[in-house]
Amino acid sequence: MRSGLRAALVVVVLLALLVGLLWALQRRLVYLPDDGPVPAAADAVPGGRDVRLATADGLILGAWFVPGPTGDAPAVLVANGNGGHRGLRAPLARALSSAGLAVLLFDYRGYGGNPGSPSEEGLALDVRAARSWLLEEARVPADRLLYYGESLGCAVVTELAVEHPPAGLVLRSPFVDLAAVGSEHYPFLPVRLLLRDRYPVAEQVARVRVPTTVVSGGADTIVPPAQSRRVADSAAGLHRRVEVPGADHNDAVLLDGPALVDAVVELAALTGGR
Repeated sequence: MRSGLRAALVVVVLLALLVGLLWALQRRLVYLPDDGPVPAAADAVPGGRDVRLATADGLILGAWFVPGPTGDAPAVLVANGNGGHRGLRAPLARALSSAGLAVLLFDYRGYGGNPGSPSEEGLALDVRAARSWLLEEARVPADRLLYYGESLGCAVVTELAVEHPPAGLVLRSPFVDLAAVGSEHYPFLPVRLLLRDRYPVAEQVARVRVPTTVVSGGADTIVPPAQSRRVADSAAGLHRRVEVPGADHNDAVLLDGPALVDAVVELAALTGGR
C-alpha cells in the first residue's frame, strides 16, 4: 500500500510540475514567431513598399503596403496566423494585388524582427495600429476596408471588428476559441483553466454585423473543420462559407488558392468596393 501511495504521489507531483511548466511557457506554444530576415517589400510583391506602424504602447512594427490600381480601390488588412512572418504571406498579397485590391501585410510584436512579445492584448494593439495606418496614411476609405484573418489572425480581426466594423470580414480556418483548439491537441490537460489568452472568435463574430465569409480546409489537422463550421454558424453577418475539400491547414490552396482569393474578391465586390 505504501509503495502504491508513493507512486501516486510521484504522479501527482509530476503532473503538477508539468502543469506549472505549461502555465509558465504557454505563450511559447501558442506563438511561433520567425525573426526573419524579412525581405524588402518590393522584392516580394510587385509595387510593394516597406512601411512602419506605431502602436499605442510605443512599438514600431514592420509592414508592407501594396497600393491598389486606383486611390479608392478596396484594401485588405491581413492578420497572420501564429507562425512565421509576413514574407510567408507574399503569395497572398500578390494574388490579391493582381485582382485589383490594395493589401497591407504586417508582423505582430515579436515577429519579423519587431520588438516586444506577443499576447492577446498586444496583438489587439498591433492590428489597431495597422488599421490606423491604412485610414490615416494610405487614405483608404473606411467603407473600402476589408479584414482578413488567417487562423489565429481570425481572432485578431474579429476582436477588432467588434469595435471598428469593416466593410467585410474574411476568416480563414477560424477556431471557436483558443481553449477549444488547444483541447484538441492537449486533451489530457485542463487547457481552459490554464490559458492566459482566450481569443473567443465564435462569441465575438456573433456581434459583428458585416458581410462575413468563412473559408476552411476539409482536412485541417490543426483547426478541426467542425470548429470553423461553428464559427460560420455563429456569424451574425454570414455571407458564405467555403470549405476546400482535402485541404490541410498549411496547404498552399489555403494561402493563395483560387477558392480563397475568389472569396476575398467577391466580398470586396459585394460591399461596393469594386
